Amino acid sequence: MLADRRNTRAAYRFLRKALKTMSAYPPSSITTDKLASYPKAIRRLQNEGRLPKDVEHRTSKYLNNIIEADHGALKRLIRPTRGFQRMKTAYATLKGFEVMRMIRRGHCALMQPGPTAEIRLVNQLFDLAA
Repeated sequence: MLADRRNTRAAYRFLRKALKTMSAYPPSSITTDKLASYPKAIRRLQNEGRLPKDVEHRTSKYLNNIIEADHGALKRLIRPTRGFQRMKTAYATLKGFEVMRMIRRGHCALMQPGPTAEIRLVNQLFDLAA
């Protein structure tokens, strides 16, 4: 994510932006690579009150690889869409991708197997008329 500038300032801006998008759900843990900039940025956010003091900073290579692999799979789904013009469209499309991935991975328990149950679940999640 911090490709061109991986310093403390860039890490701080990245984490602050991520926290803004998830303001209703503050994280209980943050997983990063072992770059020295992240602990400094996390401490700064905690001192400013933007991040709870009890947030666990995990630097496990294994956990970070899982996250990055998951992100790569999502990027492969997004690439054929050739980007998004509006945030509303991006939000709806990504939410749909995530719902279908959750179903396929078995993270959602369907009442009955098959496409009909998947359609019913998607309709419920997106508040669509049945």
